[in-house]
Amino acid sequence: MSKTDNKGTAVITGASSGIGAVYADRLAGQGYDLVLVARRADRLQEVADKLAYAYGRKVKTIVADLADDNDVRRVEQAIAADDSVTLLVNNAGLGGQQVVATADADAAERMIKVNVIALTRLTRAVLPGLLARNRGAIVNIASVLAYETSFGGIYSGTKAYVVNFTEGLHREVAGTNVTVQVVLPGATRTDFWELAGSDIDQLPKEIIMTADDLVDAALVGLARGEAVTAPALADETKVATFLGARQAFYGSLHADKPAARYAA
Repeated sequence: MSKTDNKGTAVITGASSGIGAVYADRLAGQGYDLVLVARRADRLQEVADKLAYAYGRKVKTIVADLADDNDVRRVEQAIAADDSVTLLVNNAGLGGQQVVATADADAAERMIKVNVIALTRLTRAVLPGLLARNRGAIVNIASVLAYETSFGGIYSGTKAYVVNFTEGLHREVAGTNVTVQVVLPGATRTDFWELAGSDIDQLPKEIIMTADDLVDAALVGLARGEAVTAPALADETKVATFLGARQAFYGSLHADKPAARYAA
């Protein structure tokens, strides 16, 4: 890959391992320079050094905990000021099977800060520049659990936010050359599970995807301009069917009087 193939700079959060590290590898291979964000400094630098050597790209690192308000603002300022940014991958996330009644309130707040607030603020940081340059993309990593609460209402609630936020963002940038994509991973073999206090090997192996396969599929979806990419979904028409059914349901929620079934 020569320097003339530069596609701008990709900012990737949660880049020290798992899905984020694979994105970093693939995007460097495609010709992007990188800004890698993660809280584990040693692992982040290891990834950065490896990719700079392998692909000859410029790789910057920002050590930051996205549950920390000051760190989020520091990342915001850095990426908003970088006119070379053409791609943001909001991958960083925290998980855990938290039952609300017994959840640690501070842990729940950290999850919301990383999964929702940081994602929103970093998107807001780069979007004006992308629109001004009329170029680039934002990729938000959600989860299939946006549609299923068995992993706990706190985590699934944050991922439902990511889905709706990204869908609204997709409408906002319509008619521009800025692309917006939400990715819906299912069970993916990364250290996310261990950090969340779960054992992925308790799941059937036939539903566990590798991070490499997930990211490769997601990048194909991005290149095709998909607004919603679900790498495990075999029948793509189900996306349109679901969205159509949801829109029809929404349309049935409006009336000038309560429905007759609520009559006293």
